[in-house]
Amino acid sequence: MIRGRAYAIFWVPPTLQNGSPTSMPALYRTIQENLLTDYPGHSLDNNSTQYYQNISGKTYIKSLGGLGGYYVDTRAYPASGCTDPLTPGNCLSDLQIQREVKHVMGLKGWTAGLNHIFLVFTSSGEGSCLGSACAYNYYAPYHGFVSTASGPIIYTNKPFADLTHCQVGGAPSPNGDPEGDATASIASHELTESITDPLLDAWYTAQGNEIGDLCAYNYGTPTWTRAMRTRCGTATSTCYSRNTIIMSAAASRSARRPAR
Repeated sequence: MIRGRAYAIFWVPPTLQNGSPTSMPALYRTIQENLLTDYPGHSLDNNSTQYYQNISGKTYIKSLGGLGGYYVDTRAYPASGCTDPLTPGNCLSDLQIQREVKHVMGLKGWTAGLNHIFLVFTSSGEGSCLGSACAYNYYAPYHGFVSTASGPIIYTNKPFADLTHCQVGGAPSPNGDPEGDATASIASHELTESITDPLLDAWYTAQGNEIGDLCAYNYGTPTWTRAMRTRCGTATSTCYSRNTIIMSAAASRSARRPAR
């Protein structure tokens, strides 16, 4: 993927499948939108520019893209398509995540293609499974793709961050929303890996680790001050004009296999 334009889907119905109320705070969504807007051009995205694809010659990834759009979907979750032991009765299968992406793409006129990434954020209490691997006990998020006649649909699944399973102890929350900040961290992880390994056949180690996996939850040493938080934070060389967002690092290119 030469450049990655991100499209956020916030799936927030009033209730879960078992009838329990669910939610997603406005600040939680704002943190994700700011991350996706500001991602191009900062050091984590710049790190990806040392990676390349080999399609009709070597072409390096460009630090371009940003937030292409977002949509808040309040329609009900479908009946559970899987069983997540940590969210009994409330579980979305990978196929159901894919169907949601296609549904919103149709509503918004968003198109498939190798430079578009669709990020699905689900609400509190909703689990998911990718085959036998389920949220919180196996993964926090994941990314994948679907082949279509108009090109691949590259997507990520972002369950609502459970701090017990989706964040390391003692990690700071610069925006005062620990779940929102934890989700931004794992969203940046999957966004980076979707850019460098969009079709799951590009940049990863012999052990199967992608560049975000090698540095997961490694935030470096936060050095911002309270006065700086509104304009710039230094955590894994991250700097934003509106909000400070902590993100774990990503690996440099050495020892990675070539991209397609």
